[in-house]
Amino acid sequence: MGRPVTLFTGQWADLPLDELAPRASRWGYDGLELACWGDHFDVAAALDDASYATRKREQLERHGLRCFALGAHLVGQAVSDPIDARHRGILPPEIWGDGDAEGVRRRAAERLADTARAAAAFGVTQVNGFTGSPIWHLIYSFPPNDFEAVEHGYVEVAERFAPILDVFEREGVRFGLEVHPTEIAYDFVTTRRTLDAFDNRASFGINLDPSHFAHQFLDPAAFAREFGSRIYHVHVKDTKRRLDGRRSILASHLQFGDRDRGWDFVSPGHGDVDFDELFRALNEIGYAGPLSVEWEDTGMDREWGAAEAVRFVREADFAPSSVAFDAAMQR
Repeated sequence: MGRPVTLFTGQWADLPLDELAPRASRWGYDGLELACWGDHFDVAAALDDASYATRKREQLERHGLRCFALGAHLVGQAVSDPIDARHRGILPPEIWGDGDAEGVRRRAAERLADTARAAAAFGVTQVNGFTGSPIWHLIYSFPPNDFEAVEHGYVEVAERFAPILDVFEREGVRFGLEVHPTEIAYDFVTTRRTLDAFDNRASFGINLDPSHFAHQFLDPAAFAREFGSRIYHVHVKDTKRRLDGRRSILASHLQFGDRDRGWDFVSPGHGDVDFDELFRALNEIGYAGPLSVEWEDTGMDREWGAAEAVRFVREADFAPSSVAFDAAMQR
């Protein structure tokens, strides 16, 4: 139906953008959702150098590409998480600093606010990312949870994000939380509670990625319908379940790609996400934004997969009917 098809560059950050952009154009993408790591989009450079945004736009335009959103998932994760050694591997050195947990969270929050400023300078009004969660480790209630602590987790994330969203609102930019295990919102119930904790601020919405629903046995189309006004961006990613009585829905602390996992991410159209129903739901809620392929499949060559994925999306996406199919039968 003409929704732009983009490629999220987070999983391609090992390639310089000068190499990735011509490939994405050749594969048939309309644009890129630029990750704020690698050399794809440098938030600090965008704020330090007034010409950076112009050069970045020209870099894309040379290949007929546009940018509709930035991805700030890595620093976003550190805003509300309990910080440990794993975060050092995903954060820029200046954000990690000396590793003091509160200092890491504060610097991550500052960088996320700066991302809104940089996005505005770049002419982009959507930033997607994570929030982290101070309560994800309480997912399984044993030892028995203190549910007052759980409730406070939502309050804490909202408090940490309040000054960040103040900047987003001043800059005219929206934040899309990718509802996702390890975030404060990962399903229907926790999304409702998170939006309530944020007082339903219009600057805080959802980046809908259906792959994170499939292995939870949740319906992403129903999610789109329930939270339609807050769906600010959509990822196209798929999950294949292999729950045969021996493999666990909890993935068994195994690396992606291990055949003993109960589920794994796969290229769009190769898994259990019902994209036909999802696209119908997106039509119903009037979503006209990008369909951004987040390509992850350990069993498939990524360049072959990225080229196939854009073809899959274009063939699977369709416009709603403009007429009643039985109108021609009536006088």
